[in-house]
Amino acid sequence: MNSFFARRYVVTAIFVTLCLTLLVRLFYMQIVEDKYFLASNNNVIRKLIQYPARGPILDRNGKILVQNEPVYDVTVIPHEVKAFDTLEFCRMIGIDKDGFDKRFAKAYKYSPYRTSIFEKQLPATLYASLQEKLSEFPGFDVQARTIRTYPDSIAAHFLGYIGEVTDRDIEKSHGYYHPGDYIGRSGVERAYEDLLRGQRGVRNVMVDSRNVSKGRFANGAYDTVAIAGKRLMSSLDSRIQKLGEKLMKNKVGSIVAIEPSTGEILAFVSSPGYDPNLMVGRERGNNIAKLYNDPYNPLFIRPIQAYYPPGSSFKPLSALIALQQGIITPQTTYFCAGGYWAGNRMVKCTHHHGTTNLTLGIAGSCNVYFCSVFDKLINENGGKQTEATFTDWKEKVNKFGFGVKLGVDLPHEGRGNVPTALHYDNIHGKNHWRSSTIISLAIGQGELEATPLQLANIECTIANHGYYYTPHLIKSIGDSNVIKKEFVEKHYVGIDPQYFEPVIEGMHQVVQEGTARGSVIPGIDMCGKTGTAQNPHGKNHSLFVAFAPRNNPKIAIAVIVENSGDGGTWAAPIASFMVEKYLRDSISSRPSGITPKYYADANLLPPLPGAKPVIRVAPKADSLNKPKGDTSAKSAGQLKSASRKNKTKKDTAMRVLASVQIKRKDDEQ
Repeated sequence: MNSFFARRYVVTAIFVTLCLTLLVRLFYMQIVEDKYFLASNNNVIRKLIQYPARGPILDRNGKILVQNEPVYDVTVIPHEVKAFDTLEFCRMIGIDKDGFDKRFAKAYKYSPYRTSIFEKQLPATLYASLQEKLSEFPGFDVQARTIRTYPDSIAAHFLGYIGEVTDRDIEKSHGYYHPGDYIGRSGVERAYEDLLRGQRGVRNVMVDSRNVSKGRFANGAYDTVAIAGKRLMSSLDSRIQKLGEKLMKNKVGSIVAIEPSTGEILAFVSSPGYDPNLMVGRERGNNIAKLYNDPYNPLFIRPIQAYYPPGSSFKPLSALIALQQGIITPQTTYFCAGGYWAGNRMVKCTHHHGTTNLTLGIAGSCNVYFCSVFDKLINENGGKQTEATFTDWKEKVNKFGFGVKLGVDLPHEGRGNVPTALHYDNIHGKNHWRSSTIISLAIGQGELEATPLQLANIECTIANHGYYYTPHLIKSIGDSNVIKKEFVEKHYVGIDPQYFEPVIEGMHQVVQEGTARGSVIPGIDMCGKTGTAQNPHGKNHSLFVAFAPRNNPKIAIAVIVENSGDGGTWAAPIASFMVEKYLRDSISSRPSGITPKYYADANLLPPLPGAKPVIRVAPKADSLNKPKGDTSAKSAGQLKSASRKNKTKKDTAMRVLASVQIKRKDDEQ
């Protein structure tokens, strides 16, 4: 009897142990290990990601700059793939057998039981033929998505581009992005990624063992709808953007135009540029590799990343600070005999101006006048206080947006540079430098550096008589036309409004009678300042800043054409065409005879290394090193006439090999 009960307990224990083992195994299979659960679900339910359309981007007049077109991604679940005609499949999607093997191995490594992208961005033509025979390729499916398309192929640096997410992107998104997703990489696409991307949806579909759809699971009760990205209304005017890109073809430089009354950026030209359509589609990888290897660096965003000495365009700002400090009045005069002695070196002037007041100093770009003003300003509190006085001057310059980020709604904006007192202490020793040591700052040279955006913003400040709005490229978001509050706040620079008129009068005379007289626009009072940004590695950069009309200004502009000489020859005419196009939507005949075609056809690209350089002679203005014998820059019309006479010579001539005097940010934030 006792033996019977003992055996019963043993048998019971065995059954209990088996049951517990089965329960543990079931728990492991269903809860801990998801492989079997996924395989089971994938035999019944297919979760299809519904990718939303990215938000379109329009110009200020409602013209589409970027929109979407449908493409199709081929997906695969490796575990479900059965034997099929691999070569036929490869032919249908446009790849070879080696490409198939590499893609399949990558998908299997990611997960044998999860869906991953096998081939991206099939056009509608390939998709149509594949869809008919999809059931012959078990384990493969197709999902629809959209890619960007650019109807006018303009504004590539402003719009930016998208690219596939990296592991770092996925990690930073806390699971929002998955392998194969796309994200904004530059420009507005990156700056407004959260708004443009929209919200993904999911559609649950029942399939049979042959991967044939049997309808929606639970009548769509568990589906989620994709929500399209927000529409962005940009401030860009596509009319003048097109014109600017045309005028800057075969040139290195940039154009930035801003509406002073709002801070809205009207034109954003970086040259050389590229067709933004190259950054989408199946050839994107090859295209971007070519752009990266281009020696003229077309991916560099010059309007916000290139640094240039402002040259004589800095003189109006110097005058405003001196007026506010009470160092000078509009009637204060200095005598110009052709040069200014700073210690034992002379800063040459473009002319012998004689007795010169503020307005004439700006109109004639008198180096002597502005060196004298700067000397008096820095020595206001005595030589022993040079460092403190200079620091105060630097802070006033910073208020204008020099040496600081303006906060434009694009990534990787540069600061420019306004040197610190410590910088000069490190070079010359503490208390061992004076105004004469740094006299080049008086005329926008030396260590001063600005981006084209900062130069255009200075013109907005002058046009507004003392304030500016943060420059921005997106004027409204979504159907409700939301405007960011930081874009409607005025930034005052600390200069009283009454001091601007004598400066503006000088800038008006620059265009009417001075170095930019060849760029006069009939019927439009444009106020501007030519400049020659010195380039120690080659030919100087042509620079021009302006706003128009004089009363109630509608546009402020900065144009830089690298390695092309003085500001009146190239930059000023280009700016005048842009201004007139914006204000009138047409370009009139000019007294000087200049035409947009001449400037659009000109090739000013510096020769590549290895080419034989030949110096092209051109007159200079606003330069520290101008010979005494030079009187004034030729008008653009005279240059055009001269170029026709020497056409055969110019066809064979090579320009000075000059490396671009550009500094990039040390770190991208």
